[in-house]
Amino acid sequence: MTLGTKLAWDDTVLPFQLDNADVRGRVARLDGVLDGILKQHDYPAQVEALVAEMALLTALIGQAIKLRWKLSLQVQTKGAVRMIATDYYGPSEDGRAARIRAYASYDAERLTEEAPFAQLGEGYFAILIDQGEGMQPYQGITPLDGGSLASCAEAYFAQSEQLPTRFSLSFGKSTERGGEEHWRAGGVMLQHMPKASPFAASGEGTGEGGLLRPADLVEGNAEENWNRANILLDTVEDLELIGPSVPPTDLLVRLFHEEGPRVFDAQSVRFGCTCSEERVRQSLSIYSARDIEKMTTPEGRVTADCQFCSAHYDLDPLSVGFDAETPAQDDAS
Repeated sequence: MTLGTKLAWDDTVLPFQLDNADVRGRVARLDGVLDGILKQHDYPAQVEALVAEMALLTALIGQAIKLRWKLSLQVQTKGAVRMIATDYYGPSEDGRAARIRAYASYDAERLTEEAPFAQLGEGYFAILIDQGEGMQPYQGITPLDGGSLASCAEAYFAQSEQLPTRFSLSFGKSTERGGEEHWRAGGVMLQHMPKASPFAASGEGTGEGGLLRPADLVEGNAEENWNRANILLDTVEDLELIGPSVPPTDLLVRLFHEEGPRVFDAQSVRFGCTCSEERVRQSLSIYSARDIEKMTTPEGRVTADCQFCSAHYDLDPLSVGFDAETPAQDDAS
């Protein structure tokens, strides 16, 4: 692969369909996006890995949402890593890049040397979709289970959407010859689209803890197609997912050439945060001058920090709240 070809596939999600198997999917490659997300914070290694996995899942799942929609993935737990939150903002118009942001909240003293997923403990995995003003937001949740965030996402789609779904992900720090160490991630998502099997409605054949699994939702020829696609996906190697030498189109041909792979337009993604001084002011506009006084620092300022991008806002307390006296444009930020 030439450098130009490599760069063309960095930070993209490529949708595809396997015509001979009734399976659709996406291939994602994240490079600058992941660096942009993780360099905002000095996370411990276990937390970095969880945020990287969550961001990759967000890119793969988010590509299917419509223009201007917002997709959020959240993990809430009682473990050392208390929360992971990601947002995917659909492009404002065709041809524009989608935006991803992410952050984690954790208790450093409770982190252990165990695997990243073990830092979570009891909790839940949630997907939220905001379709815009005037539309009712959608939310679905599933317990944390299965040993990885990818397994949690698979359980969510089986349980809440009754869509057999499979992820194969790889991520980590990479150093190419002559370059600096940086994060890279890559993954494949498969989804089978036929109607759910009778077991989904009856609850029979469900997995451990009563949760539906992808295999519970297919039968007959659909099951054969689904199993065959999964067996082929099992042959993928980490370097094929994140390495610079195999374009996603070549990967699909290598994995699924007998399944009739057909690709569609790739979606570019980038790191992007929606925070702004205007949004901070808007969030403070519901408070009275007395409330604002309680938020004021000893230095006489009202400050706010964005959890996603670490932006810092420094405002004159007289210019915020519904009792604001000073015009916002005269304020330093």
